Amino acid sequence: MKKVIVITGPTASGKTSLSIKIAKHFNLEIINGDSVQIYKDYNIGSAKITKEEMEGITHHLLDIKEPGEPFSIFEYQKEVRNKIKELKIPLIVGGSGLYIQSALYDYQLHERQTQELPSVEQMKEALKKLDPKLDTQKLSETKIINAYQSALAGEKRSEKTNSKTPIYDLCILYLDIDRAILKKRVETRLEYMMEAHFLDEVKRIKQIPTANLNIIGYRQLSDYLDGKTDLETAKQLIITKTMQFAKRQKTWVKNQMEAHFLNALDDNLENQAIELITNFLKEKS
Repeated sequence: MKKVIVITGPTASGKTSLSIKIAKHFNLEIINGDSVQIYKDYNIGSAKITKEEMEGITHHLLDIKEPGEPFSIFEYQKEVRNKIKELKIPLIVGGSGLYIQSALYDYQLHERQTQELPSVEQMKEALKKLDPKLDTQKLSETKIINAYQSALAGEKRSEKTNSKTPIYDLCILYLDIDRAILKKRVETRLEYMMEAHFLDEVKRIKQIPTANLNIIGYRQLSDYLDGKTDLETAKQLIITKTMQFAKRQKTWVKNQMEAHFLNALDDNLENQAIELITNFLKEKS
């Protein structure tokens, strides 16, 4: 089974910094695991790695789509799996758990069905009729998508055995961080983003009619630009939404993946990660 390394965790937890150190140490290339960073121009608000920060490490699936250009989870799954075939030992870095999981686990996605998926709530409502025995409250977002797709194809998930089967040999590192400290980091990062002209970035993206602005940070600043709120309220809402998302990210990983939880603030973090990965690479798949 092909070995794949994953570094994930909430925003502002230090994923980028650690990933570069790990990539250098093991001579790896990085695959983007952030659904926003796939797009060009969403740079400041997504905390996209810069050329300087890459330090010469090759990154894949960054800036591969224009704003407003469709890109489904099916396409992401396909692209990542192709990259995994090409690379000796892939390193996936990002916080989009749904996307990462779709690529690494045995989820059957279909191109036609993922181009225009309804919202999760709409899929839940549809499943009440399509598969009434299914308890959607206990399902992750990925499983709701799969259940919806299966139901459309005439297969009821309630009649199947649920599984969380990885299709690769995985070493998943989750950078955990105290919530109070994370909030301070998120606040500091937002101020840095505002100084780096995040508002101008949102203005530019708003000029593209089909561009997606339903993203934390972009949505709130777009509302401010539309006169729906004041700037301070928008900024506070960004912080609140980011913290809520971080909580969901952690719960997701705990429930959906077998991960090593590492203290993101530990002075020995890099050595801990290197040791875990070294042992992982020594093990037979």
